[in-house]
Formats: sequence, C-alpha cells, structure tokens
Amino acid sequence: MKERIKDFIIKNLKWIILFICLIGFLALAEDVFNKEIMKGDIIGYKVVSTFLISDFATLIAKFITNFGGAIFLIILTILLIVVLKNKKVGLSICINLVVVTILNQLLKRLLQRPRPTEFRIIEETGYSFPSGHSMVSMAFYGYLIYLIYRFVKNKYLKWISIVLLSLLICLIGISRIYLGVHYTSDVLGGFLISISYLVIYISASNKFFKERKD
Repeated sequence: MKERIKDFIIKNLKWIILFICLIGFLALAEDVFNKEIMKGDIIGYKVVSTFLISDFATLIAKFITNFGGAIFLIILTILLIVVLKNKKVGLSICINLVVVTILNQLLKRLLQRPRPTEFRIIEETGYSFPSGHSMVSMAFYGYLIYLIYRFVKNKYLKWISIVLLSLLICLIGISRIYLGVHYTSDVLGGFLISISYLVIYISASNKFFKERKD
C-alpha cells in the first residue's frame, strides 16, 4: 500500500504541486477579495521596517527589483532569442513572458487590491495582488531553470545557474515588500499562482518540443 502511494506521488508530483499551490493562491485571493487583514502582511511589514531598513539595503533592493521589471525582461527575452541557436526554445521563452504577463494583469483587475500606503520607498501604479514582479519573475526565471536543467550538459554550470536564479526569484519578491509596493501576501500569491501556471506551461512546452522535433 505504501509503495503504491509512493509511486502515485512520484508519478503525479507535478500535478500535486500545481494543486497545492493553486489552493494556497485561492485561499489568499479569498482573503483579498473579502478585504481581510492578514497576519502575514503585518509580520512582513514589521520585519522589513524594523530590521532591514538602511541606505545600503535600499540601494540593493532598488537594483534587484529591476530584474523583475518589464523593460529588463523584454530586453533579456530579445537577447535570448537572438543568442540561442535553438529558435523553438527562444520562442517558448517569449510566449511564456507574454502569457504570464497577461494572466497577471487579468488577476489584478479581477481582485483590484490597492497597494500598501503605510511604507513606500518607491512609487508604483496599478493594483497590488498578485505581485506582478513576483509572479512574472517566478514564471520567467522558473522556466529558464527548467530549460537549464533539461538542456545544459555541464553539471557544475547547470546547478550553479539553478541556485543563482532561484535566489534571484526570492530576492525580487523580498525587494517588493522592502520597497513598500506590495504586501507579503501579494508576493506569496504571485509565487503560488506562477508555480501552478509553470506546471501547465512546461507540460505544454514539452509537447511543443517533441512535435517540432518530429
């Protein structure tokens, strides 16, 4: 019985991850829709405002947050399309960025959560939940992690790249809280729905690669 359960989990792990992340996102979205105050938002704000504020940290946060911005990601996508010899990979990167950006804007307009006003280092417009930088960064860099894992042969280059990109995703999310433009739940919600989306997109891209290969 235990072996069957283990085999089932291994075989369906990606769909289990999708389901768990989607449930987590929907729980947060319900609280946002009902305008409930979340303890995580209060704790996140207190941690940032009490322990992390400094001129140097602010400079770093402003720098890091740019890696999740639209201009940088568009430029990076164009460079990857030009540089990569495998054009179908470049195309899949471009489509991923477009789709997740549209999805994020749809969710923002659906839930219409105002941005925090208590603590603001930089100014941003638009709605707050889910965080666009966090959601798009998770999808974009998460997909790059998948491509690196699948196509890069050098073991050391592969894992160093995966670790650095994973760290970048986390830091972008933290920077949005630090800069006062998002609640903690905005960032967490962005990450969760983006992971669910990635499971579907990667599954679709696998079929795309196979079809193009055939």
